[in-house]
Amino acid sequence: MPADKHTYLQIHPADNVLVALTNLAAGTPIVFNGQTFNLLTPVEVKHKFTITALEPEAPIHMYGVLVGKASQYIARGTALTVDNIKHASDDFKLGKRKTEWTVPAVTESYRDKTFMGFHRADGSVGTANYWLVIPLVFCENRNINVLKEALSAKLGFAKPRGYESEVDSLVEMYQSGKTAAEILNADLQLSPEGQSPKKLFENIDGIKFLNHDMGCGGTRTDSDALCGLLAGYITHPNVAGATVLSLGCQHAQATILQTEIQKRDPNFSKPLVMLEQQKIGTESKLLHEALKQTFTGLMEANKQQRQPAPLSKLCIGLECGGSDGFSGISANPTLGYLSDILVGLGGSVVLAEFPELCGVEQELSDRCVDETEAMKFMDLMRTYNARAEAGGSGFYANPSPGNIRDGLITDAIKSAGAAKKGGTSPVTDVLDYPEKITKPGLNLLCTPGSDVESTTAEVASGANVVLFTTGLGTPTGNPVAPVIKVATNTAVFNRMPDIMDINCGTIIEGEETIEQSATRMLDYVIEVASGRKQPKAVILGQDDFIPWKRGVSL
Repeated sequence: MPADKHTYLQIHPADNVLVALTNLAAGTPIVFNGQTFNLLTPVEVKHKFTITALEPEAPIHMYGVLVGKASQYIARGTALTVDNIKHASDDFKLGKRKTEWTVPAVTESYRDKTFMGFHRADGSVGTANYWLVIPLVFCENRNINVLKEALSAKLGFAKPRGYESEVDSLVEMYQSGKTAAEILNADLQLSPEGQSPKKLFENIDGIKFLNHDMGCGGTRTDSDALCGLLAGYITHPNVAGATVLSLGCQHAQATILQTEIQKRDPNFSKPLVMLEQQKIGTESKLLHEALKQTFTGLMEANKQQRQPAPLSKLCIGLECGGSDGFSGISANPTLGYLSDILVGLGGSVVLAEFPELCGVEQELSDRCVDETEAMKFMDLMRTYNARAEAGGSGFYANPSPGNIRDGLITDAIKSAGAAKKGGTSPVTDVLDYPEKITKPGLNLLCTPGSDVESTTAEVASGANVVLFTTGLGTPTGNPVAPVIKVATNTAVFNRMPDIMDINCGTIIEGEETIEQSATRMLDYVIEVASGRKQPKAVILGQDDFIPWKRGVSL
C-alpha cells in the first residue's frame, strides 16, 4: 500500500536517504521507487533514514550534494544518527560560470508595487527611522545606559514595563509567611500590558543604544572592524542620525570611525554627534552635552516622513537560527523563492553564515558572476575554516545540540538546507565582514553562523529587513532593522506565538506550495517595510547587537 505523501520525502533525485515528515515506528512499510521495505528502527520526525544498505565510508547525499559518510555499516531502513554517520563534504575548485536562471513568473505582479519608506540623501530607502546612541569603546557603556534611562521613557520610546505586578505578588506571599513550596506552586497571573507612552517625535521609531564589549584590548583588526560595523549602522537607511561617545584613548578612534563612514557614504550628511569624555572632562558635562545635542538632532530627524519607494529599494537579510530538519524543506526554500522575486525586481538580498555554506561551495562559486568573486568566496571559506580548525573547531563542529536533536546531524546537512535561502539567482558580489552591499542581486557576506553576530553584520552591510527562519524557536531581533521570524513547522509556530510571525509548516502539511508561501511572505514584508505592521521582535524590543570578534585579546 503506497505511503501517504506526508509521511516521508526525498528532497533531491540523487539523494540516498529520505526525510521523515512524521514520527515513524520500526516496522513501518516504506514504498519508494517501486520497492517496499520496512523500517528497522524508529525514525523521529525531521530525521533521515537509508533507502539502501551503506557500507562504511559510503557517501550520503541530501539536496543532491555530499553531506556525510557512513561511519559503520548501515542497513536499509535505518535511522541516521551521530553514531553511524560523520560529516563529509565535497572539495571545491574554480569552475565554469553557471549564471543562467529563471525569474519567477509572479515577479511581474509585483513590478508596480511600492512600500512607504524613508528616503535618504544617498539614494537608499529606510523601512524605519531610528536615532542611534553608540559607545566607541566598552568604557562608555555606563554613560550610554544613563542616556537610555534619561531619554527613552520621557520621549515616549520605552516599551511598556511587565512582570512588576508578578514580583509584587511574590513579595506579598513572602511577607505573609508563604513557604517556598507554596510560592513555587502559586499561579502568577500575567499582568496586562500597559499603554505605550505617546511619542514626542511622531516620525521617529525609537532611540537605540548599541552597547558592546569591544573597542580596546583586542587586536587592531577587531577594533578597525568594529568601526566599520558601527559606520554601517550610522549610514544605514533605517537610521536618521547618531550620538557617539568616545573615551579618547582606545584603539577604536573617532577618526577611524569617520573614515569608515566616508567609505560607505562620501557625501554623508546625517546629524552626527561625536563626544570625547577625556576632552570634555566631567561625566556631567559629557552627558549634558550629549542630551542637548541628541535632542536637537531628534528635532531634525523628526522632519523625515515616509514616501512611496519601489521594491528594488528593499535589501533583505537572509538568516536562520535554531534550525531543524524541516528548515531546508519549508522555510528556507520559501526565502529562496522570495529572494528570486526580489532580485528579479532589482532588489538586493544577502546570504551570510559562511560555516553554514560548507558543502555547497562549488554551487555558489559557480554561480558567481565572474571568476574574481568566485575566488574571493572560496578563499574566504578556506581561510575561515582553517582558522576555526586551528582553534579546535572546524566547520564540522557547527551544528548545535538542538540542531542535532532535530535532524541536522552534520554540518553539511545543515548547510545544504541553509543555502536554500539564497534562491537560484547569480551571485553578484562577495563581501568580507563588515563590507557594505553596493550591488543589487544576491550578495554573499562572510559572517559566523552565530545568529546574532550574523544578523548584526547583515544589517551593518545594509539589510533594511531581515527574514529569520527557525525550527526550534529563537527570539532574536535587531536594533534598527525589523526581523521577521519564520517558523519551519506548525508545532513551533503554535507553541511560541509570542515570537513567531509567519508559519511555513503549511508546506510540510501540503496546504501550501513554496511559491504561495513566498508571495504571502513578500506581502507581509511590504507591510512591515511600510510601517503598517510590526513583527514580534520589534514589539518585544528584541534589540540584539553583537559585533564579531575575529581576533584575540592582547
